[in-house]
Amino acid sequence: MIKGLHHDAYRCRDSEETRRFYEDFLGMPLAGTLEIGQTQTGRATETLHTFFRLDDGSFLAFFEAPDMPFEFKDQHDFDLHIALEVEPKVLLTMFEKGKQAGMEVRGISDHKFIDSIYFRDPNGYVIELTAKRPGHDEAMDPAANGARAKLDAWQDRKTAMAGA
Repeated sequence: MIKGLHHDAYRCRDSEETRRFYEDFLGMPLAGTLEIGQTQTGRATETLHTFFRLDDGSFLAFFEAPDMPFEFKDQHDFDLHIALEVEPKVLLTMFEKGKQAGMEVRGISDHKFIDSIYFRDPNGYVIELTAKRPGHDEAMDPAANGARAKLDAWQDRKTAMAGA
């Protein structure tokens, strides 16, 4: 059985630039680094894998691999975003901190069960900071919210549109 998320990993342009954003700006401590000189398939590489700790003990991790081409681009929210939970008062503090730092900050977005703000990290990834609203747990309870029935209806509509 899956116990939880250990880490989610992404590419980065520059490990120090990434550290400044995640550790200095967001407050996620750099918890570990792993230098990789050879891949599991035996290919030589010069790669640094960094890990930033979240309060729940999981990590966001990044690979800086200059010898491996990667297309960095500003991601669209729907394509890729990393949502990190904060307390409601922290959401407001981080909104102001981002504005004062001259960063692109979007929000505060009311998603009914969470409030969110959005930044872009140095690698082009959208970082969402989100705070639970009252009623969050009920809104995310599949026994109460009809998630499966809504997914089935979505699939039925897609199939009907494809056949039309």
